[in-house]
Amino acid sequence: MSVTDLTDNVSKDLPTDLVGNTVLDFGDSALMLQCGSTAEVLAWVAQLRAAALPGVVDVVPAARTVLVKLDSPRFQGVIRQRLRKMRVSAEEVAAPDRRADVVIDVVYDGPDLAEVAGHTGLTITQVIDAHTGSLWRVGFSGFAPGFAYLVDGDARLAVPRRSEPRTSVPAGSVGLAGEFSAIYPRQSPGGWQLIGHTDAVLWELERPDPALLAQVMWVQFRAV
Repeated sequence: MSVTDLTDNVSKDLPTDLVGNTVLDFGDSALMLQCGSTAEVLAWVAQLRAAALPGVVDVVPAARTVLVKLDSPRFQGVIRQRLRKMRVSAEEVAAPDRRADVVIDVVYDGPDLAEVAGHTGLTITQVIDAHTGSLWRVGFSGFAPGFAYLVDGDARLAVPRRSEPRTSVPAGSVGLAGEFSAIYPRQSPGGWQLIGHTDAVLWELERPDPALLAQVMWVQFRAV
């Protein structure tokens, strides 16, 4: 399909549901969608990847944005127009079809567990129950290979990062920061609140897919 064909069909076959978007130029060969939540980001990524728009070479999610990389500057105007007319439904944002794709065994012995309990007003047992009692979804990856930002967990576990980051966090540490939970795939500095550790290998080059946790997977934590 040519750029002209895409322009002619810009209003066809588009969802008519609730959630629109803000589209900004990002250089001359990319566009940035601004979203209201990570759940919206995931809904937009799913729709854009399914649409396979001509000229779009990659779709990259982050916490509140989606980067749409283009093959060349000639696609920027028409893809911008197309994106501004697209919508995702409230049902897509809600992501109702939840089932565990990966189960992660965790020993809940983290050095910040008591501090997290203090932040949330929960007991330590309730913090553990909250972390294991709901499914988490892989929103996006970053920081280090295999580091997945997990969203959609129990809202009571939203806690601030540590005021002073640690210079070294052991590999396998399970943490909380803001609305996210995550597992450190390797030893590194970090400011997340650490609540436990796991022996799961998050990044392994010998696997067909090196990352254990891929985008939109659902993750269940299990206390051991």
